[in-house]
Amino acid sequence: MSPLLISITAFAAVAAMAWAVMQMFGDKDDDKLSDRLDMLAGKGATSKEPSLKETLLIQPLDAAPGLIEALLNRFGKSRLLFQQADTKLTPSQFGMMSGGLAFLGMMVCVVARLPVWMVPVVALSAGVMPLMYLSMKRKRRLKLFGAQLPEALDLMGRALRSGHSLAASFELVQSELNAPIATEFGRVFEEQNLGLPIEEALEGLTERVPNMDLQFFCTAVVLQRTTGGDLAEILDKIGHLVRERFKIYGQVQALTGEGRLSGIVLLALPPVLFLAVYRLNPNYIMLLFDDPMGTKMLAGAVIMQVLGALVIRKIINIKV
Repeated sequence: MSPLLISITAFAAVAAMAWAVMQMFGDKDDDKLSDRLDMLAGKGATSKEPSLKETLLIQPLDAAPGLIEALLNRFGKSRLLFQQADTKLTPSQFGMMSGGLAFLGMMVCVVARLPVWMVPVVALSAGVMPLMYLSMKRKRRLKLFGAQLPEALDLMGRALRSGHSLAASFELVQSELNAPIATEFGRVFEEQNLGLPIEEALEGLTERVPNMDLQFFCTAVVLQRTTGGDLAEILDKIGHLVRERFKIYGQVQALTGEGRLSGIVLLALPPVLFLAVYRLNPNYIMLLFDDPMGTKMLAGAVIMQVLGALVIRKIINIKV
């Protein structure tokens, strides 16, 4: 490839990345919010009164999703994923990051003169890095929420025994505990404080936080408000149940630790060995791609590797 073409491509990649960063960290939402507040306050009015379709009050601030968000919504609730991960990224920013990293990975392959078959692999691997980061952050946040739940239930039970209302116990969790459970319970308190029924607020909580113990808690609250009963005692029993389940889960993790480590070694060994042999003797390993029999053997190895990973995951993944 000519140096001129490489230079033009690199310039285009840098320009695209710079534009993406500017779009990500722009203050469009803040400007829109400021414009709406100015309009409500009567500031910045012109002599020509705008029509109803031209005002900012027609739609909410986030009512019109972008193209990337609309595509992501076809595969699920994209905004719910970002809420569960507690990130300030929007689906459009997420899409631009993924596309920019994929393009950057492709350019690295071109500049490094890597084989053609490695270009889509590297580009795809770089493109899914934001999704992996988002998934890891979501998993970490949900795990922390589950660990905080028993303490929150005990705190709510003590608040109810001391004469506080259920809404006040949610506010107490918000003020006494840390995020993420303080944020989620505080949102429930604010929603019911603004007029939303507590049942609907709890339903929104279970949708934002897919936790089985939380579903037990929300179901108990709804049933108690319908049929009556000692809610403080119910919360104590749920908290005790959650702690016992965590104890059993810890024992299971300790007993399956050897299986998890063996799975990691067995799954990582073939790719690492492939890269080592390719580095030492490229002609020897390229027979897998040049020879028809080698291609079939490579495809069979990949399929068996995936099947082995699924079997190992099935063995060590014990639900408690």
